[in-house]
Amino acid sequence: MSDNNNTHDDDEYEKYCYLCRRPESSCGKFICLSNNIYICNDCMQKSLDSFNSNPMQFMDFSKMPNINMSEFMPFDDIPKSQKVKKKKAKEKKEEETPLTMENIPSPHKIKGMLDEYVIGQEYAKKAMSVAVYNHYKRVITNTMDDIEIEKSNMLMLGPTGCGKTYLVKTIAKLLNVPLAITDATTLTEAGYIGDDVESVLSKLLAVADNDVEKAERGIVFIDEIDKIAKKKETHSRDVSGEAVQQGLLKILEGAEVEVPVGSGSKNAMTPTTTMNTKNILFICGGAFPDIEDIIKRRLSKQASMGFNSELADKFEEDKNIIKEVTIEDLREFGMIPEFIGRLPVLFTLDPLDKDMYIQILKEPKNAILKQYQKLLALDEVDLKFDDSAYEEIAELAMERKTGARALRAIIEKFMMDIMYEIPRDDNIGSVTITGDYIKGKGSPLIELRGTSLI
Repeated sequence: MSDNNNTHDDDEYEKYCYLCRRPESSCGKFICLSNNIYICNDCMQKSLDSFNSNPMQFMDFSKMPNINMSEFMPFDDIPKSQKVKKKKAKEKKEEETPLTMENIPSPHKIKGMLDEYVIGQEYAKKAMSVAVYNHYKRVITNTMDDIEIEKSNMLMLGPTGCGKTYLVKTIAKLLNVPLAITDATTLTEAGYIGDDVESVLSKLLAVADNDVEKAERGIVFIDEIDKIAKKKETHSRDVSGEAVQQGLLKILEGAEVEVPVGSGSKNAMTPTTTMNTKNILFICGGAFPDIEDIIKRRLSKQASMGFNSELADKFEEDKNIIKEVTIEDLREFGMIPEFIGRLPVLFTLDPLDKDMYIQILKEPKNAILKQYQKLLALDEVDLKFDDSAYEEIAELAMERKTGARALRAIIEKFMMDIMYEIPRDDNIGSVTITGDYIKGKGSPLIELRGTSLI
């Protein structure tokens, strides 16, 4: 009976490494030695390395009589109250329908779906829709006789908070493909502190539940790509700039790459697998600060004296001059030609204006104000906003100059008191937010059930 109980406990609770005390769920399958000693692969490798570097004579305890190992080596010395129960296996999701030529949405349908979530950015949505459609047609058909279609990797430029990351997230969600979002600022040349370039694929593999075949059809979004530009006027080794661009070249184009599983860098203790990046869509995005000055210098080169000359300050007031960006501007900014050449689809996003901020508050399917309305609806309270509130929120967001992400911080601030007070009074039927309340000069309009009170 006791043996059955022990077996049941082993199945229900985590096994722990005898040396490092980590559970099996966090460090992989254990090596089981005699007397039910479990050791993880890391500790076993370290032990072997230690033995190899310090040769020593081993004692064979099995030939020594009257020694009971369990007397001085407690194999199960972790109290039951400290043991962790194994996580229940997740229920299998319904089998996902793979993309085929019959069910892949056409560009106008992709853009129509993006319109429901992303306000404005018409050119960017159209460019992304066409590039994504062409890419997955290429992936699905796989063969094109003698004509081989190249990848439609993208490079998007736009100010902070204009929707670059949100566009990519929405595309991946609509197509139901794995998406890995990584930050170029953490990438360094192999051997230096930071993540190796292969880590972008490691994250994609993790998102795909370590299914290599599924990951090889996913999307990788590398944000802050402008941070790996070549460093100007530096005499030190540029391990996080041009070196990273060089390291990304083979990954962007398509190659067999050794990818560390569950780690940001390769080392002897990390298992690796091979991934082919030929069918992975890479999208790079960045704000590229100060590239406007490069564009203005190029456009103003014709400024001179005479009838056909252009004014040198003609482009100074153009707030959307980034639309004029060219490959030459990116090269002067610090991106190497080989890297730009592997991102053939280049487009820009517009900075947000006041009307766009108001639309973002009202129209998207998951607009932040709709989220708060749904939260209060669970308390049977109707949340409303008048036009002056929309105007004031948009004005505050424009002052912060951090794009759409400023909206969340502004709304969180004035909604905190409302969310705190509403659950205290069951008589409140509706709350109307006004512009004066946003300015801090008044209170929201509260309507009680059956009566009205200001």
